[in-house]
Amino acid sequence: MEMVKTEQTVIGIESRKKTQQNIEAPEREVKGKEKKSREMFAAENGLKGDPRLEAISEAIRVVPHFPKPGIMFQDITTLLLNHKTFKDTVDIFVDRYRDMGISVVAGIEARGFMFGPPIALAIGAKFVPLRKPRKLPGEVISQPYVLEYGKDCLEMHVGAVQPGERVVIIDDLVATGGTLSAAIKLIERVGGEVVECACVIGLPEVKGQQRLNGKPLYILVEPRLIDHCC
Repeated sequence: MEMVKTEQTVIGIESRKKTQQNIEAPEREVKGKEKKSREMFAAENGLKGDPRLEAISEAIRVVPHFPKPGIMFQDITTLLLNHKTFKDTVDIFVDRYRDMGISVVAGIEARGFMFGPPIALAIGAKFVPLRKPRKLPGEVISQPYVLEYGKDCLEMHVGAVQPGERVVIIDDLVATGGTLSAAIKLIERVGGEVVECACVIGLPEVKGQQRLNGKPLYILVEPRLIDHCC
């Protein structure tokens, strides 16, 4: 369980089960300190006052104390029930990446699979799933990583991303940045160029931004703290 605590809430991300390390990847050295990622909210990048962002935020359901006490779970399945809001979410990402020469949209299991494919289709890119261990049938390359309370691993089919291809990584929520960091390393190990990471939900200041090694991070909305229906 990847979690981050703020003064008001604890946000939970779907558990990624502990697994054995498959391939050890050396840490990439950066001169001096690791670079800090450039975190960008959509409202601060040309979409200030855009009613779609408010609708997206309101469509996300907050489930208190799930999957355990103290966690305010950000449930995007309610967003998917509203076809207009779901389309608006995809459209915002499509408008951003349409003219950036993206050839690969990589989605992180599992909720990155919900947003990644329609984005890829709209911009004329291929979709590559980054999966949990032992879910892909072919030869894989693996990237282990450490979470706050354990270890996990992402896997990708060998040959899915070619050297020099420009990649955007999609997930639903970013908290500590650990999973996105693993995804970046996985793509870069096969020669792909990670242009940006994108999430529907993210904290104003992501704990552990330095893990992203300077990669831009594009976020649509902040986590909801109160569910109006509760």
